[in-house]
Amino acid sequence: MTSSRDSRPPLDLARLAESSPAWTTVEVVEESPSTNALVADRARAGSPEGLVVVAEHQTAGRGRLVRSWVTPPRAALTFSVLLRPRVADHRWPWLPLLAGVAVVEAIEGAGGPECGLKWPNDVMYDEAKLAGLLVERVESPSGPAAVLGIGLNVSTSEEELPVPGAGSLATAGWAGADRTELLLGILDALGRRLDRWSESGDDAGLRRDYEARCSTVGRAVRVHLPSGQEVVGTAVGIARDGSLVVDGDAGRASLSAGDVIHVRPA
Repeated sequence: MTSSRDSRPPLDLARLAESSPAWTTVEVVEESPSTNALVADRARAGSPEGLVVVAEHQTAGRGRLVRSWVTPPRAALTFSVLLRPRVADHRWPWLPLLAGVAVVEAIEGAGGPECGLKWPNDVMYDEAKLAGLLVERVESPSGPAAVLGIGLNVSTSEEELPVPGAGSLATAGWAGADRTELLLGILDALGRRLDRWSESGDDAGLRRDYEARCSTVGRAVRVHLPSGQEVVGTAVGIARDGSLVVDGDAGRASLSAGDVIHVRPA
């Protein structure tokens, strides 16, 4: 019997070696508990910006608030990139939002389905989560670094999905996605977005692009806070600092990603 590992082709290392100049090194490991942990260690050791580490099988991937993200071997794209943003600290919360826009652009550019973004860090198709994004700040001898982790379900079947409410490009109707082509597309879109954002000096353009893709904006939402309290109202937009703006009975609230556990439809 052919295993799922054998039936799913590995990433094409030769094609990945021709990646965008923005990415100095693209390394592929067969298995890793967490690519974010690997890249964070490399950042602390002084690795330069542009390192990309991809795991064919991530066995203990972490999402926001230490939620798990584990998929079968070669069924997903699980990778982390090392960034050293040359922007003011108050702009760093835009990094996961920027990455979400880049992932959606790459999927559609490669012929995939039209996807949306759920604030703050999910890529969605309809109501199913296809990808999660996680940015971690790491202090290193050469200054602060950002480790951006992306986990995107590609060929994962309905039975293999890690949690209820998850989806994949295959379950969204795109069964023939080429993971190597898709990874190169994401890295290219991410590099272009980062360059434009860093050089612009402000977040207005990114904010417009994100809001246009964000399915959370315009919906009635129930936001769960760490205190156990909830904010219920209509998500009316994204603030200048990347926070979600919600109009509720108690007035208008601006909620940062670090202050939120869940955002659910009300």
